[in-house]
Amino acid sequence: MLDFLLVYELINDGEKQIQKMVREYVNSKILPNVSKWWENETIPSNLIEEFGNLGLFGANLLTPYGTAGISNVAYGLMMYELERADSGFRSLASVQGSLVMYPILTYGSKEQQLKYLPSMASGKVLGCFGLTEHEGGSDPGGMRTTARKDGDSYVLNGIKMWITNGSIAEIAIIWAKDQDGKIRGFLVPTDSSGFSVRKIPQKMSLRLSVTSELIMDNVRIPTSKMLPGAIGLRAPLSCLTQARYGICWGAMGALESVYEEALKFSQTRVTFGSPIAARQLVQAKLTDMLSDHSRGLLLAWRLGNLKDAGVLSHVQVSMAKRDNVRAALSGARKAREILGASGITLDTNSIRHMLNLETVDTYEGTYDIHTLVVGKHITGKDAFS
Repeated sequence: MLDFLLVYELINDGEKQIQKMVREYVNSKILPNVSKWWENETIPSNLIEEFGNLGLFGANLLTPYGTAGISNVAYGLMMYELERADSGFRSLASVQGSLVMYPILTYGSKEQQLKYLPSMASGKVLGCFGLTEHEGGSDPGGMRTTARKDGDSYVLNGIKMWITNGSIAEIAIIWAKDQDGKIRGFLVPTDSSGFSVRKIPQKMSLRLSVTSELIMDNVRIPTSKMLPGAIGLRAPLSCLTQARYGICWGAMGALESVYEEALKFSQTRVTFGSPIAARQLVQAKLTDMLSDHSRGLLLAWRLGNLKDAGVLSHVQVSMAKRDNVRAALSGARKAREILGASGITLDTNSIRHMLNLETVDTYEGTYDIHTLVVGKHITGKDAFS
């Protein structure tokens, strides 16, 4: 692992072993094929089961339902290694664990936990998180999806947009407003009558992450499918905090990938009689990338410790998501510049990471939105409107 400030010395042996396992898996099974998969927009179906066998789904959740129950630092290292390969793979694991399994564990009934968590931890059942709508992802409180109580059922109507895993999920957590205007969460089987999915085509980013539109037309589900503990916007936002934590680590994995590629290229690419690594402007770019990675890795490690201690705040996560993803995106752009024309093809990794990170910089809270989250904490003033 790229580690200029020796953060690795702060990680215990068990966490190092977990990272080594995932790194070896990524190096042997994913990296040799990832560019081809990305170009063809194809994820081999066996990878989902392999992720389950490796314990990548909900790994940091403490449950009796088959999850690994590892530390949040170890989980972060998992996300680091997955995104070092491609942001799509980290998204797959992050959505399953943080946005589907976490709310079932935190807000679901014992019956719901027993029914879904073991099969989700093993990768036999895949889920998705239906919060975002066409009208704007940054304002989830303005959602238009409704859940109308009708006897012992709820009837759901609405459309969710930009939903990761939507077209391959068997279960969707749908957030909707009930007749009292309260936001509630529902476990909706994707084969329910009136539930349809449209895969979003022609993406030039996160091509290894299935992104879909979910359409609900009078979808009737029993009241037993409602998450009993999820009441209000705080519930889905707490799930996003879990997922954003993993992004803080994952972005640094992507930054390692583009930095190492740019450094190697600069040392072998010769112009005007010497390697371009000897050029001042190239060294400045590499120094920026290494500095950003060093700060970001230390920040992610600190968040992991705060999370393990139970004192991590959503504002701290917002700062880290904002800074680490933007640093990784900036690094990918710099790497592409160093690679020159070679950097625009999928024979190299930087253009793929750069395009992926454009989405990561946007989803689960844009740079600007997280700036306002931190700004509100600093000043006590809400600047969202």
